[in-house]
Amino acid sequence: MPENPPAPWEYCLYLPDDLRAVTVSRRTLRLILTVHGLISLGDTAELLATELVSNAVRHAKGPAALRVGWTAGVLRLGAWDADPQPPGAAKAVGGTRRRGGRPRPRTGSGLRRPVGLAAAVPERQAGEARVVRARCGLRGLRS
Repeated sequence: MPENPPAPWEYCLYLPDDLRAVTVSRRTLRLILTVHGLISLGDTAELLATELVSNAVRHAKGPAALRVGWTAGVLRLGAWDADPQPPGAAKAVGGTRRRGGRPRPRTGSGLRRPVGLAAAVPERQAGEARVVRARCGLRGLRS
């Protein structure tokens, strides 16, 4: 950790309903981390942001946003979209089973990787939209 950690800051990037927004958000995030001297978090933060933003853009119809903030040694990422329904479990595909006979989901496993790296928690916001947040820090990842 740097001797003098960066002062708190926050950015919000508004994104159109367009899959190219995932690339724009990832590159913008890397630039933000670079200028704030936090590039060591780049790979993990990009993985988290890519998954969060791609889910928001792919599954919700309408605009999305990526919020990036730094406070007390913790990087916070949040993806907002206009869908009021919280992210749910995928519906099972008939005929494909896991060990133990449980159905295997067709989609929806994307958050498993980021959740293994940092806390990713779906939250409802004012009944009009949803936000999924994740956070990580310089000394290992935080939950």
